[in-house]
Amino acid sequence: MKNNTLVHVGLALLRIAPSVFMLTHGYPKLMKLISGNTEFANPFGIGQAPSLFLAVVGEFICPLLIIIGFKTRWAAIPTAITMFVAAFMIHSADPFSVKEKALLFLVIFITIILLGPGKYSIDKR
Repeated sequence: MKNNTLVHVGLALLRIAPSVFMLTHGYPKLMKLISGNTEFANPFGIGQAPSLFLAVVGEFICPLLIIIGFKTRWAAIPTAITMFVAAFMIHSADPFSVKEKALLFLVIFITIILLGPGKYSIDKR
């Protein structure tokens, strides 16, 4: 029984800590969007403002949902996609040391998609 509790504590830690770290990247983008400054990378050719909006969703809105464990697997998908784009499109020509953080986040959020939030989440209440 104790091991089961440790698994759920581990899942909560895996879910919450990286999402809090992700907020530190998403919050400045949110403030940029709110201020009307939409200068941003445009990797898909949909425009800077829509690209910035999608980054805010992936790096701020969805991590908030992941932290509380609401629709966790679904919320981790945009975040993982954002990190995929960061690693393989935005930083594609950069050395590994530059894209490493995005790759680590990508692996973490894919793991959250696969394992789910655990019992210490709104999803399991």
